[in-house]
Amino acid sequence: MPELPEVETVRRGLAPVMEGRRILNVDARRPDLRFPFPERFAARLKDRTVTSLGRRAKYLLADLDDGEVLVMHLGMSGSFRILLPEAEVAPGAFHHPRSKAATHDHVEFAFEGGATVTYNDPRRFGFMTLSPRATLEAHPLFRHVGIEPLGNALDGALLLRLFGAKQTSLKAALLDQRLIAGLGNIYVCEALHRAKLSPTRAAGTLTIRKANLLAEAIRTVLEEAIAAGGSTLRDFAHADGALGYFQHSFRVYDREGEPCPTPGCRGVVQRIVQTGRSTFFCAQCQK
Repeated sequence: MPELPEVETVRRGLAPVMEGRRILNVDARRPDLRFPFPERFAARLKDRTVTSLGRRAKYLLADLDDGEVLVMHLGMSGSFRILLPEAEVAPGAFHHPRSKAATHDHVEFAFEGGATVTYNDPRRFGFMTLSPRATLEAHPLFRHVGIEPLGNALDGALLLRLFGAKQTSLKAALLDQRLIAGLGNIYVCEALHRAKLSPTRAAGTLTIRKANLLAEAIRTVLEEAIAAGGSTLRDFAHADGALGYFQHSFRVYDREGEPCPTPGCRGVVQRIVQTGRSTFFCAQCQK
């Protein structure tokens, strides 16, 4: 599943095409994705103007001029393709390849000015819905979503309050979307390595010093990943998002058996399974 940096990169790629533009037409080529489209989905979007394109956790939020919000989630395999009069672009840089097969083009948005944005999703685990902006935070999708990891609120003191005396593993606590929104497996592994914290350590055992290091690592790894993914947007020739992808900077994720990159560490990157997901870490320097 795309993680927060990938979703933020997609948002930044779509924003110049969608923001301030009127939707001329919506072609929903099936009645559902993961869930059925809301009633009169295409008709409710037609002739609406996208006033802003934001992100909450891993959701894209297109605010419309009538007070509704188009909520979009990429699921496991979803992606957007932008067709401009002069070029075709696929915003975002993903760890797993995105489909370009037209048979999986499920929703097409036509915007004034000639741009079209097509949503492609082979596995159809993504979804789209509409919700009034005024009640969005009370919507079942967002009611229990935690803090944004890139917001100013994230610091060591907040992590200590969130984790309390939890005996669950640090990895599991960081993946709990009710605590911190949008953190996924890849970047949790990377942040824990940078903070030199074991993924198996009990979340409630952090000191304020360790918590501050972890908060800083989370922010840094996400910002670096967004910056790397964002570099793809400056070169329309690389429509597959290959340019500048952050996977080339992974320290531990998917690097089982390789030497630990921490200077002076003689450990080797290991792989274990926690709550059904692969965890990559160095037992030598992560305590």
